[in-house]
Amino acid sequence: MSDQIKHECGIVLIRLLKPLSYYQEKYGTWQYGLNKLYLLMEKQHNRGQDGAGAVNLKIDQPSGRKYIARERSNGANPIQDVIDQIHKPLADARNANGDLVNDPVWAKANLPFAGELYLGHLRYGTFGNNNIEYVHPVMRENNWRSRNLVLAGNFNLTNVDEIFNALEELGQHPKDYSDTVTILENVGHFLDEEVQQLFRQYKNEGLCNRDISHNIEQSLNVKKILERSSRKWDGGYVIAGMIGHGDAFVMRDPWGIRPAYYYYDDEIAVVASERPVIQTAINVRACQVQELLPGHAIIIRKDGSISDDIVRVPEERHSCSFERIYFSRGSDRDIYKERKKLGQLLAPILLDKVNYDIENTVFSYIPNTAETAFFGLMEGVQDEIEKRQCDKIIAESATMTPERLREIMMAKPRFEKIAIKDVKMRTFIAADTGRDDMVGHVYDVTYGIVRNLQDTLIVIDDSIVRGTTLKKSILRIIDRLHPKKIIIVSSAPQIRYPDCYGIDMAKLGDFCAFAAAIELLRESGRADIIDDVYKRCKEQQFLPKEEIINCVKDIYKPFTEEQISAKIAQMLTPDNMVAEVEIVYQTIENLHKACPNDSGDWYFTGNYPTPGGNRVVNTSFINFIEGRNQRAY
Repeated sequence: MSDQIKHECGIVLIRLLKPLSYYQEKYGTWQYGLNKLYLLMEKQHNRGQDGAGAVNLKIDQPSGRKYIARERSNGANPIQDVIDQIHKPLADARNANGDLVNDPVWAKANLPFAGELYLGHLRYGTFGNNNIEYVHPVMRENNWRSRNLVLAGNFNLTNVDEIFNALEELGQHPKDYSDTVTILENVGHFLDEEVQQLFRQYKNEGLCNRDISHNIEQSLNVKKILERSSRKWDGGYVIAGMIGHGDAFVMRDPWGIRPAYYYYDDEIAVVASERPVIQTAINVRACQVQELLPGHAIIIRKDGSISDDIVRVPEERHSCSFERIYFSRGSDRDIYKERKKLGQLLAPILLDKVNYDIENTVFSYIPNTAETAFFGLMEGVQDEIEKRQCDKIIAESATMTPERLREIMMAKPRFEKIAIKDVKMRTFIAADTGRDDMVGHVYDVTYGIVRNLQDTLIVIDDSIVRGTTLKKSILRIIDRLHPKKIIIVSSAPQIRYPDCYGIDMAKLGDFCAFAAAIELLRESGRADIIDDVYKRCKEQQFLPKEEIINCVKDIYKPFTEEQISAKIAQMLTPDNMVAEVEIVYQTIENLHKACPNDSGDWYFTGNYPTPGGNRVVNTSFINFIEGRNQRAY
């Protein structure tokens, strides 16, 4: 993706199902779980660089000793910061106590992060900027083990205000207004209620308080707590948590918007945001890693028993297609195939654009993340060319000569690497007046591949969101190769609507497709449509979210996708460009052919899976018209 878009967070939950001594004996270290935590976090660093955090919980630690340890960082290298903070007490203890540190019994009694349950998090922040207080995991502490709650998540709620108000009506006084604090207090409230109900039950049975605490920990109904606390949640989420006595859980939203996968055997249980990181860290096959289904929670009890339970009624699946196009690691077997398919399906469209003149066309890609789609495009172009060659041979079979056959078969498409980003330019050192010039050199180009003013250069990208990087950098860079024409092709459709479930695409004014539609309305004398949409958005502003409809769809209705693409190309073409510029987007139909199991496409179609999405898009339009540069949720 040439436009850098920040996005969903990453989570890791690890439960060691054997005593620490087991791992010391089998793997040579009681730090087996800690090492896996680091590996799983590092393998998901693509999911967030704003902050990182980790918590360890020791099960059945004696009273008077700490049983929950947490480290967090919002520094420049947060994962490494957290790991360094975790290992510092270990290094200090080794200097003071020598090999005693290798004793798992001594370690659990004396060292932080020597326990059975780990929760790690990689953060991209949408609320609270980069304040350390918003870095997960977050904690709700209490002197009763069963009332301690630790949460980390990959989520965005569209109705924080609604849940916040509900907490106030319960008599709470939340310390902050954010989805993180709101969810923590929301789950915490129902945890408290469940504990209190059990306390009264056992008190009526005549048990002493010490026995009551033990029985509560044995009987706590985690499924019930999650069912009750999540009833009003509107948004995309994967929430991971642990309760002080040792129960743990990960739950997924009923639409399956945010991803989660898990694996367990008799030694370890692991949950993470992406499948291949579990495969790598635990060395298991893809078929052994299960997807956490929409509306489900995997619950790991203190005694090590594991269940997969429905906690919200599953809705129609709308898992995020952007995970497939760009965000998730391409080493996942299915995602790799889907990205190739996205490129392959573009081949007929692009060959038609150049009238199948492959002799004078060069195919390439930018940035490196578009490489997999480029491989698919290569296969698709090859297939289309071979079909035409077969058709020509059959059509000319009666008069075919060896020379003509050789001429037909020699036609080969030209695939080249024309741009290389090998250095991250420190453009911030330049003054504003020189910054654009610096940005224009973030890629090196391969000279001599494209023939001056003769070849058409087709360059595939993952997606085109704002178009800023295209206009200020990429188009200028590849124009130095002097092609006759440049076709920039996006393996994703036009991004027309804001996301409100985790991706950093919250403002309509940022999207080049939206800007193009607004400009077309004004140029064609239909600015009244803009006013009408604004009026209808304002009329719905205070309706219940379930009654709101997406009015912004009407902004795009008067125009075809091709008209909007042409306007985008015009708006993004820099001054003094020599080559003609055309922009081509993937179709919605092809997107669903390539990614049939992940139908979440609201940023392309405006079809939001939850009622809160329609409120967000209308509010975003109101903000645009009224000149407020802020999120709509």
